[in-house]
Parts: sequence; C-alpha cells; structure tokens
Amino acid sequence: MLFNLRTLLNNATLRHGHNFVVRNFRCGQPLQDKVQLKGRDLLTLKDFTGEEIKYMLWLSADLKFRIKQKGEYLPLLQGKSLGMIFEKRSTRTRLSTETGFALLGGHPCFLTTDDIHLGVNESLTDTARVLSSMTDAVLARVYKQSDLDILAKEASIPIVNGLSDLYHPVQILADYLTLQEHYSFLKGLTLSWIGDGNNILHSIMMSAAKFGMHLQVATPKGYEPDPSITKLAEQYAKENGTKLSLTNDPLEAACGGNVLITDTWISMGQEEEKKKRLQAFQGYQVTMKTAKVAAPDWTFLHCLPRKPEEVDDEVFYSPRSLVFPEAENRKWTIMAVMVSLLTDYLPQLQKPKF
Repeated sequence: MLFNLRTLLNNATLRHGHNFVVRNFRCGQPLQDKVQLKGRDLLTLKDFTGEEIKYMLWLSADLKFRIKQKGEYLPLLQGKSLGMIFEKRSTRTRLSTETGFALLGGHPCFLTTDDIHLGVNESLTDTARVLSSMTDAVLARVYKQSDLDILAKEASIPIVNGLSDLYHPVQILADYLTLQEHYSFLKGLTLSWIGDGNNILHSIMMSAAKFGMHLQVATPKGYEPDPSITKLAEQYAKENGTKLSLTNDPLEAACGGNVLITDTWISMGQEEEKKKRLQAFQGYQVTMKTAKVAAPDWTFLHCLPRKPEEVDDEVFYSPRSLVFPEAENRKWTIMAVMVSLLTDYLPQLQKPKF
C-alpha cells in the first residue's frame, strides 16, 4: 500500500545540516507500468531511459525517508554479497557503497589493486566468471570503460560502474536527487558546467535531456567532451526539446544557469599534466562573479574532493552550495541502484513528479 506523501510531509522532520527535503517532492501518480531493472548492468546512463533513471531516484528518496527519517530497518539485501573492485582510491564511493550495502543487510567485499589486477594476473573473462560464482553483483572503479564492458559481457551478475575514464553514473544520480530535494523538480532547470570535459560531464550529457533539463557547457580549448558523446547528447536534446550549448567562455555557460557545476581539473592518472592543466583552466574558477550572471535561485554542485582553484571558499561554503547533501546522497542513490538491480522491491513513497 502506498503511503500518502502529503501525510508524510506533515510528519517529516528535517535534520539540520543534511538538507533532506522530503517536503519538496511533488506528488505524482502511482507507477502504472513497473520499471524492471533487476539483473541489469549500470555502465552508463546512456543505456537507461528517463523513466528508468527517475525510478532509481524515486527508490533513493524512498529508502532515505524510510531508513533515515523513520528509522526503519530494511534488510533488503540480506544474504547477498558485493564485490568492490577499486583501481582508483575514493572516499565517497567506498564509504557510500560499503555502508549502504551493509545497512541493507548485505556483505560488501573491498578489493584493491593489491588484491586483484584486472587483466594482469588473470584475464578479465576469468575474473568475471569467478566473481559471478561468489558474489551477487560487482561495483568496479576502474581506469578504462572498456574493462567494464568486458566484465559485463562475461559476468552473469550485474556490473556497476563506480567510475571510469568515460562515465561516472552513480555520481550523477546523487546530483539529481540533491537537485530534486532542493528545487522539487528537475524539468526546465538549466545546468551550467564550468570545467573539464570529463566523465562527470559525459554522464550529465547522457541523462540531463531525459529529464527536460538544459545544459550549458564551458571547457578550455582542447578539453572539450568526447565528440561521440557530444553528438549523442545533441540527439537527446533534439528529441526532448532541450538546449545544449558548448563554449570556451565560463561566464557564457553560467549565464542564467540554475545550477553551477564543476569538478576537479586534475583527475587521478593526470598528475603529470598538472602544470599544463592549471594554466589551461585559468579563469575557470567558480566565484561570486560567476554566480552574478546565473539565475537568482542558483545553487552549486561539486562531486569532491575540491581544490580552491576550482571554486573559491565564498561559493563553496555558501548557503547556495549543496556539496555536502550531494555527498551524502551518494549513499542513498547507490543503495537504490543495488536494490533495483538485485531485488523486486517497490518504493512505498508516492512517485514524485520530475
């Protein structure tokens, strides 16, 4: 039986500092046709429809409300195990996945390059088959998207992209949940990306238009997003009636934007390019000067870790900054991903409008 969200709104208690805003979810109609994600891989949001991504966000909000706000214990993953392959270190991806999977009754197993060398000591095919026999799903944080593609092809269990050179889908789910909580809708928002044409931007480009969101991108010359991804994003924008613009002028991209977004300029594996990149990204720091040309209700996102040259303290620690709720939502969204890929659970909250 679906809860009445309006009743829940009256009883919901906001916790200072967490910015969890159940009251901002607008009521929608119950889901008529069940979205079926069980058994799927999550390698890129390119593979998912708007309705499927919305379903994961709905499930995220449901788990967050039932567990965090109501204090319920939901052992939805009891008896299940998760292999976590990390070629790149991470604070948020590791903590959110380990604590989230365990909170739902499952057992996460963390594997670093000291434990497993993808395609080195053992072929990717053999690794995929071994992991399939011992775990129920794998989250892999890797250097190459092609390694994920091979794992997914050879495994008989769901493979989840925890980050690759091309995409970071689980981060974008957290971003969208954070914006949903803050604005109470996503359709019609203008996202302003100011920074590198990297995996975060690629994931936004593969999904924003599916929600009816516009995207304005500024990157330095030579640091534009992947051309094939840009071409597909242009197709999505056309199909969904949204706007997509690319420029080398940060203020042009920020103009009228509801959400100012940036990321690290120097990703892991790019340390040798540091001096060159710092020079190329001069003028790309997000400041209050940037915010002055944005929409009056502007907010700021950064997936962290953050360096001061990317965004100054005045913006980063301002009330408009959603970076810490965004970080917390990594947990609720990865929990929703695992539940949707491994179980038949249906959200109890009324489906919000997006």
